Amino acid sequence: MNFIILFEDAPQADPDIRKNHMAQHLSFLERHASKIEAAGPLSDPERQGRDGLWLVDVDSIDDAESLIREDPFWETGLRASYSIIPWRLVFSAGSRLI
Repeated sequence: MNFIILFEDAPQADPDIRKNHMAQHLSFLERHASKIEAAGPLSDPERQGRDGLWLVDVDSIDDAESLIREDPFWETGLRASYSIIPWRLVFSAGSRLI
């Protein structure tokens, strides 16, 4: 199943968390590339990274939650919350999929 995972960053989080833990976070994403199809920060009006979004293909919401909790960013306190939203891909690479 496809899911969108939206992360909300903790407003009180140290602004250097992303920089200090990015290498571990990217390694985590690489290890789970078969499940996490895309990932990246969102931008605020000043075009600074904040929050985040993943596109994942896993069997269940429980599997998505397991990935979230394995992410090195989770333990740092960067993330305040997340939402897991089921998603159905109907158009990709210029083609209809239904």
